[in-house]
Amino acid sequence: FAGFLHWNYYVGIVVGFAIVIAYTSWGGFLAVAWSDVFQGLLMVVGLVALPISAVVALGGVSGTQTALAVVEPGMLTVWGAGGFTWVNLFTVISYAAIGLGFLGSPQVFVRFMAVRDEGEIRRGRWVAVVFTLLTDTGAVMAGFLGSVLLVGNGGNQLAVLGVGGELVLPALTQSLFPPLIVGCYVAAVLAATMSTIDSLLVVASSAVTHDVYQRMRGRAESSHALMRFSRWVTVILGVFALIIAWGVSLVAPDRTIFWYVIFGWSGLTATFCPMMILSLAWPSYNVYGAIASMISGIVSIPFFAFVVPLLPRWGSLLMHAEELAPSFLVSLLCGIVVTLLTREGGQRPLEISGSVGRPG
Repeated sequence: FAGFLHWNYYVGIVVGFAIVIAYTSWGGFLAVAWSDVFQGLLMVVGLVALPISAVVALGGVSGTQTALAVVEPGMLTVWGAGGFTWVNLFTVISYAAIGLGFLGSPQVFVRFMAVRDEGEIRRGRWVAVVFTLLTDTGAVMAGFLGSVLLVGNGGNQLAVLGVGGELVLPALTQSLFPPLIVGCYVAAVLAATMSTIDSLLVVASSAVTHDVYQRMRGRAESSHALMRFSRWVTVILGVFALIIAWGVSLVAPDRTIFWYVIFGWSGLTATFCPMMILSLAWPSYNVYGAIASMISGIVSIPFFAFVVPLLPRWGSLLMHAEELAPSFLVSLLCGIVVTLLTREGGQRPLEISGSVGRPG
């Protein structure tokens, strides 16, 4: 809202909150699934067309390579500026580790849990892979092409693209396309944000309703009662998220959106993905190992994000690996070690099953 429409940041938060809560609480998983289809189509079209248009504006592939060689030659190599160094190696690892989240984050695998049969899962996995490749590649290319096209050699990136370059998409879109197309990109960017928010709300409200509320009640509830309770849970969780978003913007206004996204994604990845991988790949993995994986994962994220950079000798180097990769490794190792230590009488941590329905 702030980047494209120049709205007040806090007004944008409230408007986005109201829209997502409305269709998520009323329609539940079905509404989220269908909205994500249209949002995904917008994202694919937008993130494929934008870098292609930027390449054309730079004079084609050869012109783009020439511009990159002049402005940012490090972008033409895997290791970036300076070639292979420990800092660049850890930086590459930190970005590559982002993909680990797709192996088991709740808002991702709940889609596969909702598929009717195995045949559709086989088709769906290729759709998911192609979609991720197109959108992620397009977003990264739009980022560095926008920097070259809009800032150039010796330009003021902070003034043009904002803190951390987070305004590159709206700036690049407005420089390449007429207002009507810019409006479509506004929808695409908002779609990307909304699709993540609604997915997390559905997973969280479903967990509270089915895994906590139903078990605490100790008796079967009617579908109507569960639906009503789930809607209230969705609204309450949304309000809680709104308060957090408002609060952190006041406490840490210099943090970029990218930092918050990666920090949250890292927490989900380190907490759940090692557990999911070990549950599927290792028959001996038990409930104690699963608990150890989740606890160590969620504790490791703030440790590697805030404590490790303060270490006197290695902190400045290890901070370039960010928190996701080392936390994932810690969670994985803790799950394995605890399982080996408690094999006698251990239980499987979970059955890979579940239900997602309307509206939780």
